[in-house]
This record gives sequence, structure tokens and C-alpha cells, in this order.
Amino acid sequence: MPIEVLLLVLLGAVLHASWNALVKSGTDKALDATLVAAGAAACCIPFLPFLPLPGTVALPFLIVSAILQFAYFRLVAAAYTVGDIGLVYPIMRGVAPLIVAASSNLFLGEALSPAAIGGIAVISAGILTLAFEARHGGRHAILLALANAVVIAGYTFVDGVGARLSTSAISYTLWMSLLPPLLLFSWALYQRGWAPVSTHVRRHWWRGLAGGAGSILSYGLALWAMTKAPVAVVAALRETSILFAIIISVLILKEKASIWRYIAGAIIALGVLIMRLG
Repeated sequence: MPIEVLLLVLLGAVLHASWNALVKSGTDKALDATLVAAGAAACCIPFLPFLPLPGTVALPFLIVSAILQFAYFRLVAAAYTVGDIGLVYPIMRGVAPLIVAASSNLFLGEALSPAAIGGIAVISAGILTLAFEARHGGRHAILLALANAVVIAGYTFVDGVGARLSTSAISYTLWMSLLPPLLLFSWALYQRGWAPVSTHVRRHWWRGLAGGAGSILSYGLALWAMTKAPVAVVAALRETSILFAIIISVLILKEKASIWRYIAGAIIALGVLIMRLG
């Protein structure tokens, strides 16, 4: 993997951890997650006239991706509502690359080098180590996190292939962001009605805009990287976002970190080194 691709994927990981922390710290996680999706779409719309259309071949991937992204945001909100971020986030982001790595050869025909396989395994082991230090969260939170890991693996494959088949990976990323907020807001209005949803939007629109910008830039960097390196490698490297989430939790949210979090961080860093040297 070229060094510039590596650094941009790591930047995306920082942005991903940041918007997740924003949702976790909110009072209404379901609507905050919806605002993040809407904020991502709002950030993309001004650029659409200057980019080519993704192409008709990418349309089925955009539709499937929208459905998976809807499920993703709903599961993120549900998992953060019932479980501790120290338990939920590592499972969601740690199991997904294992699924992608185990099935990338079957679905995409990508043959990974021994170093890449080793790096994926070490990074995933480091992320999953964080689950052992969690002291909160129960069976419901674990099941939601596992379900979302499957969803994450699903849209990783769909968008990885869609970006490759489209006329432009950037164009695909921007158009991909438009449909999920429509589905999420439709669901929110159906469940809650106009008044509570509009009130939350007026009070917390800035959270959606900030989180959405970080979200779409993070995922756009990952999709671009998938056109330059194997999907499974990029998917695993992107999960170093958990390391940055730990830094945010300690320095900004002032949460206590056990020794397990630092051990996991060292394991993740080792995995990145293995992949880089490979």
C-alpha cells in the first residue's frame, strides 16, 4: 500500500471516530445519527454539478448501499443507546474486517499476501481486545453490534465494487450519501411525527453538519483507497478508528481508560506496521 494511501485512510479513521463520539454524546442518538446522515448529504450536494454521474452500471449498487446505510445508522443509534461504547464500537468495527477478509476472495477474487492477512488478523485482534475491558453493556448490545458488523461488511463489498465500476469513485461517494437520510427521516417522521423531529433539527443541526462532514469525508477516503489497494486491507486499516476513539475518550470526553485499551492500541499499531511492511 502506497504511503499516501495509508495516511489518507488513517485520516479517515480519525474522522470516523470523531463523528461516532458525537453521536454517542448526544441526548437522542437515533435523531443525531439521522442528522449526521443528512449533514453528509448537505456537504455533498454543492459538488454534484461539477462531477460526472456515477454511471448506470453503479445505480443498483447505490440503491443497495442506501438500504444498508439506513440499517447501519439505525443500528449505530440502537447499540449506543443500550450499550457502552467500549463494548459496542470494538465489536462493530472489529468483526466487520474479519468478515470482509474471510470472504473477499470468494466475492471479489482478491488474493491477499501473507503480510496483509497477518496485519488484518493482528489489527482485528487488537480491536476485539477492547471488548474484554468493557464493564457495561449486555446481551442486547452485543447482538446489535454483531448485526451491524454484518451490515458494515455488506456495504463495504457493495460500495467497494460500486466505486470501481462507476466513472468516478468521488462521484459515487457523493451520490451514495443522498438516499440514506431520506430513508432515515421518513422513518423518524413515521415513528415520532413532525413536531419532535423538527424541534431536534432546529436545536442540533450543527451536530449533523459537523458529523456529516466527517462521515462522508472519512468514507470517501476509504472508497478512494479501495480503488488503489485491496478492499479487505483498506477495511481492516480503517478500523484503527478505535485507537483514535480511545484518544478522544480520554483527552476530550475525560473517560477513564484501563490498561487493556493501551494494550489494544499497541496491538493495532503493530498490525498497521505489518501491513505497511508487507
